Amino acid sequence: MGKRIMVAVIFIPLLLVLFYLISPAYPWALCLLIAGLSMIAVHEVLWSTGFLKHTRISGYSIILAGLIPFWVYYDGRPLPALCGLFVYVVLLFAEAIASHKRLSLEKLGGAFFLTVVIPFFLSSFLRIRQMEHWEPLLILPLVAAFISDAFALFAGMAFGRHKLAPELSPKKTVEGAVGGFVGTVVCTVLYGVLLRFAFGYTVNYLYLALYGALGSAISQMGDLSFSYIKRQYGIKDFGNIFPGHGGVLDRFDSVIFCAPLIELLLRFLPAVGGA
Repeated sequence: MGKRIMVAVIFIPLLLVLFYLISPAYPWALCLLIAGLSMIAVHEVLWSTGFLKHTRISGYSIILAGLIPFWVYYDGRPLPALCGLFVYVVLLFAEAIASHKRLSLEKLGGAFFLTVVIPFFLSSFLRIRQMEHWEPLLILPLVAAFISDAFALFAGMAFGRHKLAPELSPKKTVEGAVGGFVGTVVCTVLYGVLLRFAFGYTVNYLYLALYGALGSAISQMGDLSFSYIKRQYGIKDFGNIFPGHGGVLDRFDSVIFCAPLIELLLRFLPAVGGA
């Protein structure tokens, strides 16, 4: 527990520094961060699980995962995406043909799915960065995901009695899930109060409460989804980059699901307007 708290105390301020001190002057720095996290995450999920320990395919996958955020950053035009995916798919099947049927379609499909979905979902931060009045919006996926994780952890420790999904994550409880849900709604609304009265933004508190409710729910689903992968392959963590937390995927599993949801909500139900 001590390691988890220490890492959070150090890592979260570093993210905020990058988002709000470096990103405005050097917007490509955020793109570089998302690309790096995506590449590490794809490497972790392919190798730690033993799902696809194939050096060349892993290399192709890691490269594509790093390129997708840059494609999003440079306006996401369809032609570069078509070129990249075409080359990647051709290389996958070239390796499959050369393997004399040792590489199954399941392996190829799983590699393709994870390689595209993880960086594309994380790139929601880059799309939010391109929105008008992006400054108060950029951390909303982190607020929803990390606050949900924290409140679920502490509520589960204090009140947890009923297991939520014991076959996937034995320590998660129904009480913890409810605590994460309620805590996220409250903190998201309080964030709106801060934006309104400290910075003068126009705020729709009902929409922000909805962000918190749906964000917590999808964050917990993201956590359980990657726990499903870990349990299927009999591993505890995807990596060990963050002491007490595991790897990039162990820390950002909830964010991977939460970021695109918050992006969609911001587009269709905008909760924060200009100051």
